[in-house]
Amino acid sequence: MKALLLSLVLVPFVALAQTPTIEISGASFRPLPVAVPAPVTQNEGAKKEAATFDATFTFDLTASGILQVLDRKSFTADPKEGMAAGTINFSRWADVGAEALVKVSLAEDAGALRGELRLFNVGTGREDLKVSKDAPGNNPSLLAHRLADALYRHFTREPSPFLSRITYVRKAGANRDVVVSDWDGGNPVSLTKGGINILPSLSQDGAQVAYTSYRKGRPDIWVQRPNGEARSLVAEGQMATGAAFSPDGKRIAYALAEGESAQIYVANADGSGAKAITDTPYGLNTSPSWSPDGKRIAFVSNRGGSPQIYVMGADGSGVTRLTFQGNYNQTPDWSPRGDLIAFTARDERNAFDLFTVHVDTRKVTRLTQDQGNNEEPAFSPNGRLVIFTSTRNGGTQLFVMTSDGNNQLPLRSEKGTLLTPDWAPLAETAQP
Repeated sequence: MKALLLSLVLVPFVALAQTPTIEISGASFRPLPVAVPAPVTQNEGAKKEAATFDATFTFDLTASGILQVLDRKSFTADPKEGMAAGTINFSRWADVGAEALVKVSLAEDAGALRGELRLFNVGTGREDLKVSKDAPGNNPSLLAHRLADALYRHFTREPSPFLSRITYVRKAGANRDVVVSDWDGGNPVSLTKGGINILPSLSQDGAQVAYTSYRKGRPDIWVQRPNGEARSLVAEGQMATGAAFSPDGKRIAYALAEGESAQIYVANADGSGAKAITDTPYGLNTSPSWSPDGKRIAFVSNRGGSPQIYVMGADGSGVTRLTFQGNYNQTPDWSPRGDLIAFTARDERNAFDLFTVHVDTRKVTRLTQDQGNNEEPAFSPNGRLVIFTSTRNGGTQLFVMTSDGNNQLPLRSEKGTLLTPDWAPLAETAQP
């Protein structure tokens, strides 16, 4: 569906002793069927955390888009089967369609939770990967993300998004609070406590969140670290909204409304040195999104009569209109891979759905359809997944899908009305 297609093709990788490698390129799509039995626990401490670990680990693999996680109800292997290749009856796993087998052992030791993952090729019975990770004993989700990341890297030779962070807004009555969480919605931390706080954006490393707040009566831009104090970043004009950090973290772009117009500004990350880079009297220019190289900015403008997606240089030069279909296009997000911009559009039925436009060819591809309203896309750090909001199940929830619109799943986030997600550009550095 998307101009950037996820092609999941199993090919031999001779240099790595025929280890199956999932090549994410081309035009075909074939996730690898993998069996993931429940983790083996070595002691009581591990047993207490096993359910949380298992739910997180399984969701990571299921949402990855590269693996087809098989239903455990179909498994015929002995549940007491061991971790070593010599103890495994691989024919039982082949019978249920598995091409790969992932086994995990958990143990609690001196306040730490340790996990060992082993990956087997079902067809050959060979162990292709053995890796150990650990995490604080009270954070089994972090251990799950680290092991899932190791497995993803093994198959794709790319970092996963599983160690990254997201931010979003939780609506409760008249209040809108900014929340930061794990990529899947787990371990949420609220940065604000009441009032109207909207449009959060994470810095490159996920350490800071810029957001628009009405705490002083008018919408201004504030910045805050998780568990830190908020400080004013931009307090000018009638309305300052939609701050976005540049990829190098040194600049921000935002929209500033004055009179009957709104212009895009670029400033230093501390708010100093602000300069308008658009100038359309009586026109609206909003929702800036940086290109991954920091040289261009995508934005929304109604200079042509209706809200459409445009791109320009980070200094305001070379303005180019990208979208011509539809009469209400908004919320652009530039893929970290550089080729696509995801956006929200209102269709002929007045429903909101998600699309992408290819930056060079201007080809528009639809990602969602006939499942409520779907809005506010945000790419994962590797550009392979997209988080968005959807009303398909009632209320507004956070969903994730592959960047071609497949494998759409609700996140494991808190209940409630959740809005305007943003994904940190970088993930946690992988542990050795």
